[in-house]
Amino acid sequence: MTSLVPAKRFRRHWTGFAGAVILGAFILAGVLAPVIAPSDPNEVDLTADLLGPGAQHLLGTDVVGRDLLSRLLYGARSTLGLAIPVALMVTAIGIVAGLVAGYFGGWLDTGISAVLNALFALPGLILSLAILALLGPGTFSLLVALTASGWAGFARVVRGPVIVVRQSGYVEAALAAGASDFHVLRRHLLPNILGPAVVLATLDLGSVVLSIAALSFLGLGDRPPAAEWGSMLNDGRVYFRLHPHLMVLPGICIFLLVLGANLLADSLRDLLDPTTYRR
Repeated sequence: MTSLVPAKRFRRHWTGFAGAVILGAFILAGVLAPVIAPSDPNEVDLTADLLGPGAQHLLGTDVVGRDLLSRLLYGARSTLGLAIPVALMVTAIGIVAGLVAGYFGGWLDTGISAVLNALFALPGLILSLAILALLGPGTFSLLVALTASGWAGFARVVRGPVIVVRQSGYVEAALAAGASDFHVLRRHLLPNILGPAVVLATLDLGSVVLSIAALSFLGLGDRPPAAEWGSMLNDGRVYFRLHPHLMVLPGICIFLLVLGANLLADSLRDLLDPTTYRR
């Protein structure tokens, strides 16, 4: 990111800096979860069920006595361990599809656009549910479902700028000088869409986190007793009146993670657009 945005400018943009800190904190918590978690997230202790925050369990326990802090830390690990690969795959597939459709045009553009229109005809969550119904619940199924339902929007955003740049004079000059299509794509087109792609990928990370939480809430995430924020929300809703922390804590984690991604994406958009930054 420092090659795209000067570090001094980024530090002055406090919202983006705050978003980066929030994301970094969750990533660090997920990576270090096996080290800093006070106990096994799946360890059942029926004698310590539904405890409030205290010295023995800093954030309390759930209905079967599992430590909530440990489960939240491992929930960050599982959520980001899935959300980041999904965002990367969506970005890669969207960039390739957008570049091919916008640069070559013709039947390739027609075919890719037809696929995009078909995908846009279905809400992303409905398409994900349909794929999960075929593949069954699980991490791999979520990866496939969220990638399949997410790349279309990325490809459409990339396709438009590629068409504009493809018709520019320097691209025509490069082709007239004998440059290959691959050289033009790599040297002239990809750098022009890299900034918007970074912004969109960061913004998409928040959407993926929400989708993972929603599908896990419906029981379509990783299999129990794996710690996932969405499934923790579902488990705690029955006890919300007497033990609200069971839902509030994972809900806060989801909110903060999505907020961090959105703040960072919004700041990157301003910083990577020279006209917006000057204003």
